[in-house]
Amino acid sequence: MPPPRAWFAAARPVSFTAAAVPALAGTLIAAPESFTWWTALLAILGAVLFLAGTNFVNDYYDHRKGSDGPGALGPPGAIQQGILSPRQVLAAGAACFAAGAAIGVVLCAAVSWQLLWVGGAGLLAGFLYTGWPLHLAYRALGEAVVFAFMGPAVVMGAAFVQAERWTREAFAVSLPLGLLAAAILQANNLRDLDHDRAVGKRTLAVILGRRAAEAEFWVLLAAAYLALIGGAAAGFVPWPALLALLTLPFLRPMARTLRAVREGANPRRLNFLLRDAALLHLRFGLLLCLGLALHWVFG
Repeated sequence: MPPPRAWFAAARPVSFTAAAVPALAGTLIAAPESFTWWTALLAILGAVLFLAGTNFVNDYYDHRKGSDGPGALGPPGAIQQGILSPRQVLAAGAACFAAGAAIGVVLCAAVSWQLLWVGGAGLLAGFLYTGWPLHLAYRALGEAVVFAFMGPAVVMGAAFVQAERWTREAFAVSLPLGLLAAAILQANNLRDLDHDRAVGKRTLAVILGRRAAEAEFWVLLAAAYLALIGGAAAGFVPWPALLALLTLPFLRPMARTLRAVREGANPRRLNFLLRDAALLHLRFGLLLCLGLALHWVFG
């Protein structure tokens, strides 16, 4: 039996902030109205468990479909390294989904059974992202799924756990975070474009082609910042949340990476694009959360 650290590493913990930060943002946007610490922690943990389950199922189905085999530019997963068997990876995904669902039931009982719709949709989306029978990521729907469930679903769900109502404020806060999460996936698909095309994986980047896919990447990033500014201007997002605009200089390294690869640098440098997109989401999200916390404390 592999040691616990092997299972943890296979869950791709570096990605967990993509779920934890939106859940924290949803909690903080609702906190001035109502706040319960233990339901907030459960909401964040549930979101992370669903993402971990999605990661395991993604690894399992990518292995079955051969999209992470030889020639892939990304780091090998637990199956490719021989650390876990395909059956173990699929079982781990099921266990994470089951644990996340159990947390969802507790929150439904403590808050409202309306949360069942959000949790059920999140579980289905996480499994069907690459799982049978829809394989959404293989049908150019990956960005849409990531935007919807790592943005509005998580943020609004976490806010509902506190305020027990669906709010325009939570929706407004969710938009930039969902767009940045979709940009992370687009960076991943830009890196894997040639390999995905070779193995028959039809991502949006494969359909659009490299130049148009790069343009889409920048559109997603620009839309995230405009959504934040627009939300603040409309009065739905507290002005301190504009601290997230301090992340604008971090767009430069990504522009340099794309330009270098376009000019003939090793395509593996696109791993830096993916890393920087994930870090941008984290930095933007944390500064956004800091602004929401300042608004909660100081009004």
